[in-house]
Parts: sequence; C-alpha cells; structure tokens
Amino acid sequence: MPTKTQDQPIVLSPSAISKLQLESFEDPSRGEVSWRTLFTRPKTLTSDLSAGIAVCHRKSGYLCSHHHAQAEIYYVLEGRGVVTIDGVHYNVKKESVVFIPGDVEHSVTNNEDDELK
Repeated sequence: MPTKTQDQPIVLSPSAISKLQLESFEDPSRGEVSWRTLFTRPKTLTSDLSAGIAVCHRKSGYLCSHHHAQAEIYYVLEGRGVVTIDGVHYNVKKESVVFIPGDVEHSVTNNEDDELK
C-alpha cells in the first residue's frame, strides 16, 4: 500500500467536479480568471502535475505571467486565446492542447468575444 507521501490515483466524476469550489484571485492584478482545482499539491496527493478547469472571461480575461514547480497541461474546451510560454506566444482554440513544463513562466490572455475555457 502506498504511503501518504507518494502520489495517489485520482478519479473525479462530473458531479464531484461541479461541487469543487470556484476560485479566483482577490487581487485582480494577478488575473481576471476563475477556476476549479482538480488536483495539485498540497490539496491532493499529486506532486508533479497540476490540473484544473479555468475560465478566462470574454474580452478581458487573463492570467498573469507566473511559474510553479508542477508541470501543467492545458486542454482548451471552448473559445480562443493566447498562451505565452517562456516569452513565446501561441494561439489556441477549442481542442488545442498545451504542455507547460514545471518552473517555466507562462500566462494566458483572452481578447475574444467568447469565454476561454
């Protein structure tokens, strides 16, 4: 049996996801975005990957440049936007997938008419 310090499998049903707390930054200078955290340390027993469902609001949504130890994968569910990784801008749209290595600066902007999710 794994110890508490090891990563653990996680499976979340749609109903469990809908019950997760909707989060946002108190300080809007960090971003105009809301999200539900699916897994990340220390909330869950996962160490090397962070995942959630985020929404950058239409026309003005953004997530300021930041970095963290965990790698991330962005899978675009709807909308269009720009993901900037290490200073390089990538246009993304529905069904785009993005891998962001750990400790790499990244940000997101949405200047489109629809939400970027």
